[in-house]
Amino acid sequence: MLVRLLYVSRACERDLEASIESIMATARQHNLQNGITGILCYGGGIYVQAIEGGREAVNRLYRQIVADARHTDVELLHYEEISERRFGGWTMGQVKLSRLNTSVVLKYCEKPEFNPYGMSGRVSLALLEELMATACIIGRA
Repeated sequence: MLVRLLYVSRACERDLEASIESIMATARQHNLQNGITGILCYGGGIYVQAIEGGREAVNRLYRQIVADARHTDVELLHYEEISERRFGGWTMGQVKLSRLNTSVVLKYCEKPEFNPYGMSGRVSLALLEELMATACIIGRA
């Protein structure tokens, strides 16, 4: 059974670029071995990540993320059983939100600043899908 999980968290480390590199390296190695795909968006000290895969593997990974010292304020935004993956092309794609056009952010947020803590899971997922459709995803692997 496939599931998709979407969560938001805050970065704990001041050097966000180094933290992102560490998270991406870990994710790509772990995810490939465990059949997990997804996308990580970050900006303004906030992470939003969608992960897809088998229920047991995704749940185990989420427990690891909650315990990871690189994150704080981890909140589950959305969890669902799925018939197919939306982010199947990436062991972990990434989006740097500071590079986004403000109009894209305003389409989904109340203000021109990305705040997934104030968004529903479905709206956050719609934003991720738009980012995927408009080729905003970098770091494909």
